[in-house]
Amino acid sequence: MKYLVETDWAVDYLRGDPVCVERLHELSSEGLGMSVVTLAELYVGISFSSDPTQAERELQGFLERVSVLPLDEETCRWFGRERARLKRAGQQIERLDLLIGATCLRHGLTLLTNNVRHFGRLDGLHIISLR
Repeated sequence: MKYLVETDWAVDYLRGDPVCVERLHELSSEGLGMSVVTLAELYVGISFSSDPTQAERELQGFLERVSVLPLDEETCRWFGRERARLKRAGQQIERLDLLIGATCLRHGLTLLTNNVRHFGRLDGLHIISLR
C-alpha cells in the first residue's frame, strides 16, 4: 500500500468526479488505504444523504478497493507528537485531520487530499492534491 485516501478525495470519488475517479484508478495498482477516521466521516455524510441506502451501497463498493487502517498505539504516538509540535508552533489543525495525518505518517504513506493548507503543516507528510 502506498497511498492514503483522505475524506475529500473519497467524497469526490463517490460523487463521480471524473478527475478524481481517473486518478484513483491510476494509483490503485500501488495500493490504497483509508483511515478509520475517514470512514467515520463518510458515514456522517451517508446519514445526511437523501438516499442513505444507496449512498452506503456506493461506499461499500468503494471499500472493496481500499484497506481501512485502524487507530493503534503507534498512530496515537504520531498524533501526540505532532499535536504538541503544532500547538507549540501555534499551527494547530482539526483533531480528526490530525488523526488521519498521523495514520498516514505511521504507515509511511502519501496522503491523497486537497486540504494542503492543513495537512501541509505535518512534518514529513507527502501529499498529492488534485487542485
